[in-house]
Amino acid sequence: MKLAKKILAALLAVAMVVVCFAGCSKSTASVKVIDIDLSDEVYALGVNKDEAELLTQANDFIKTILSDGTFDKICNNYFGDGEPVAVTSAVEDASKDQLVVATNAEFEPFEYKKGDSFYGIDMEVVKAFADSLGKELVIKDMKFDAVVLSVQQGKADIAAAGLTVTDERAAQVNFTDSYYSASQRLVVKADDTTFDNCKTKDDVDAILKTLDASVKIGGQNGTTGQYYVEGSEYFGFEKLPATFVGYDNGSLAMQDLINGNVQYVIIDAAPAAAISTAINAVA
Repeated sequence: MKLAKKILAALLAVAMVVVCFAGCSKSTASVKVIDIDLSDEVYALGVNKDEAELLTQANDFIKTILSDGTFDKICNNYFGDGEPVAVTSAVEDASKDQLVVATNAEFEPFEYKKGDSFYGIDMEVVKAFADSLGKELVIKDMKFDAVVLSVQQGKADIAAAGLTVTDERAAQVNFTDSYYSASQRLVVKADDTTFDNCKTKDDVDAILKTLDASVKIGGQNGTTGQYYVEGSEYFGFEKLPATFVGYDNGSLAMQDLINGNVQYVIIDAAPAAAISTAINAVA
């Protein structure tokens, strides 16, 4: 977990490309991430509640990759000088020994697609897990708010989607031990100085609480960013007076920020850094 904290701090220095913006034309719009954690959360895999043996195997696997350097190496492919590894999905076939994984491949650097191949920290992790079990890997790409439900309904064995552990989700799936520490970050237009003097989360919150319903904050549907705006007893988030606008992924929210349809965006720190780097590279 110490590694995750360090690599998060280094994210803004890493040049990454987000598929959504790869074809964008030159523009004058740019954004910046307010470098203050708005939450403290952890990611884990979600396992079907009827698969107790798989949960044990997954926990043993996570313990191993955190201790033997495998997870460090995977993270280095996205936050350091390593190269992302393409992961392919087999065709689902009930007659074969397969590990079926539900994801939302719109969450770089944890899961995203280039062509027919999957990339990302989670994708490399589940590929290594499937290999350790001697199973073929099947990846089902879907909207984020369908991922946990898919596992709960037995349509997939595991959810791997930068999944924050919450009580609500734990009622649907069994969570593995956590493997990554995460946080939410606020993204604004580059010329917006509203939050420039903020030093702490309380400073950011004090400003956000002065807004009214006419102010729109974008984020990915079903994620912690939505809870941050709309309020969450579990996370201890008070409802903000601003209006939340939901999107299928963070890239769409950021694009609407550029277009002026929302004033701010709140998404996970890693995607915030990756997407903003891609946007600013073409600005």
